Amino acid sequence: MALAIFDLDNTLLGGDSDYLWGRYLAENSIVDPQSYHDTNLAFYHDYQSGQLDINAFLQFVFEPLANNSMQDLLNWRADYLQQKILPIILPKGRELIEHHRQQDDILLIITATNSFLTTPIAELLGIDNLIATDPEMIDGRYTGQVRGVPSFQHGKVTRLQHWLAEHEYNLDGSYFYSDSHNDLPLLEQVDTPIAVDPDDKLAEVARQRDWKILSLRE
Repeated sequence: MALAIFDLDNTLLGGDSDYLWGRYLAENSIVDPQSYHDTNLAFYHDYQSGQLDINAFLQFVFEPLANNSMQDLLNWRADYLQQKILPIILPKGRELIEHHRQQDDILLIITATNSFLTTPIAELLGIDNLIATDPEMIDGRYTGQVRGVPSFQHGKVTRLQHWLAEHEYNLDGSYFYSDSHNDLPLLEQVDTPIAVDPDDKLAEVARQRDWKILSLRE
């Protein structure tokens, strides 16, 4: 029994759940459509290039959580899951998850996207264990601040180390599937790093280090 770790966005999903949440908010005029879309897109490009200021990004994406009631947020999230997420769950991603489930591996999603969005996505994928960036909540409302270490770049390693200690697991025989060079710190920690439909930078590293390269796209 080993630990099978999956990135979420552009790995198990054929798109980015955080970016698509921003698109949903803009399309439904929950935020100012043009300015929010432009800023969201700029942050997404920063992420792809490895230049993302995670604290500035989290301040931006957590603002709608802080400015709206929990009931509205839950209603919007349910609609967003139907419109934006269900259509981009990759069938081959589900097959990969099932392959590891049949091997009795421990399944874990680790993602930079916040837990408000990704908890129900992990449930849709049938994965109980999730490490995500956590928005702070006080008295049943989001504050707009982050709680703890963001699950991004080296932060994914930090969060995973805490999770391993808490659950008394280790990385013996472990796998990690990711599309992004932002995940190199964690890919370097596991026994079997696998580049999934990788960006150009990760593809180059994977070839240099003889890591397996896999496609889950149709």
